[in-house]
This record gives sequence, C-alpha cells and structure tokens, in this order.
Amino acid sequence: MGNRLVYAALVLAGLVMLAPFGWTVLASLSPGGVVEWPPGGSLGAYGELLRAMPFWRILVNSVVVAALSTGLQVGTSALAAYGFARLEFPGKEAIFVVYLATLMIPMQVLVVPLFIEMRSLDLVDTYAGLLAPTIASGFGVYFLRQAVRQVPRELDEAAVIDGAGHLRVFASVVLPLVRPALATFAIFSFMASWNAFLWPLVILRSPEFMTLPLGLANLHGQFTTEWDVVMAGSVVSVLPILAVYVLAQRHVIAGVARTGLK
Repeated sequence: MGNRLVYAALVLAGLVMLAPFGWTVLASLSPGGVVEWPPGGSLGAYGELLRAMPFWRILVNSVVVAALSTGLQVGTSALAAYGFARLEFPGKEAIFVVYLATLMIPMQVLVVPLFIEMRSLDLVDTYAGLLAPTIASGFGVYFLRQAVRQVPRELDEAAVIDGAGHLRVFASVVLPLVRPALATFAIFSFMASWNAFLWPLVILRSPEFMTLPLGLANLHGQFTTEWDVVMAGSVVSVLPILAVYVLAQRHVIAGVARTGLK
C-alpha cells in the first residue's frame, strides 16, 4: 500500500510538471492560442512561424552557439578541475576560493563591463563576442573538481609508472572515469546557453546573428500578439534541449556502468 501511494504521488507530480508543456503544445495547435478541447489540430501557427522570421537561420545560430559554448565550457572546466584536484602549486586553495567566489556575481552586474570590453576588442555583433564570456565556468570547475577528486589517485600513480605524463593521465585515466559528471555538466551548459537572453540582447545587433530566445521575443507585437505562433516557437525551442537531455542521459548511464563508481 505504501509503495502504491509513493508511485501515485510521483505520477501526480510528473503530470503537474508536464502540464505547462502540454498546454504549450495545445496552444500552438489552437487558432489565436485559445486552448479548446478537443484541440483544433491546426499547424498553421508553425507555418506562420517560418514566415514571420528567418527561423532556420536563427535555429542554426542557436544550435551552433550552444554547441560551441558547451564544448568550450566542458573543455576548460575539465582541465582546470584536473589542475585544482591533482596538481600542487603555491596558493592553490586560495585561488580556487577566489575563483569559486565569482559564482556569487550575477550576470546583470557584469553586462556593462563585459560590453565595454567586447567593444574595445571590436567584437560587438559577432559570434566571438557572443561566445567569449561563456568560455569558462566557475560552477563547472567546482563541479568537475569534485568528480576528479573521487577518482582514486592509485590509478594516476599506475599510469605515471607506465610513463604517462599529466596530459596522458588526464585524457586516458581521469576523463573516462568522470564521464557521468561531464555529461551532467554538458546538459547544464547547453541549457544555459540555449536559453540565454540578456547577453545576446546586449551584444547582438544584426538579425543574421540572432538566437532563438531573441527571435521569440520579437514575435511579441506592440499592441497585439499571435500567441499560437509564440507557442509554436516555444515548442520548437524545447525539442533540441529534450534531444540533448536524452542523449546525455544515455551517456551518463553508460559511463557509470563502465566505471563501476558509485
């Protein structure tokens, strides 16, 4: 009886969490965004979405920017995490604390100095200016450092005895064993970059560099808004995140099975 109550509570919680997504899908299929039951089943909003803006160019921009940002953050964070977890150098703990303290600074505070810096480097309205602030992640370094510290040092020592250097140990020993943490952090990084709105709004000017959150914001009219079109764009924007989550979840499970780590 107790297990049934737990399962019923979990199913109810799942339905509550899925309700907004279901409403979004129904609204995208209903003329004017007015949800009715049974739904109209019209795909006109999706066709209007393609006509209202250069949707495919915006979608490609979002995919490329999110993929590059995720790759850069995972790479730099993994290297820094290995350095903080395995290497010994003066002031290591103090430097890590200062680096970790950057997590307490909100993005809204950094927008103006970042924009001034990008302007001085002539990177305004460029992909490079859009990606530059996302190259490193304080959270990623902290998260992956904790994962690297869980890897037994005996494995590093065995590799060193066989003649491996730090780069070989990092690539061949540590990275395969922290793959679940890498996949988890990659999900967080991709979602953050995919949903980013404030920094792209500040740094971008040209429509050809626009990302999906900016494109969806432009669908809101000054006096009227076609909510079915907005909901159609929201549905499409969720699909890549869902795909990344499903793929990364598979890698997390495979990584745990291969490593045998708890």
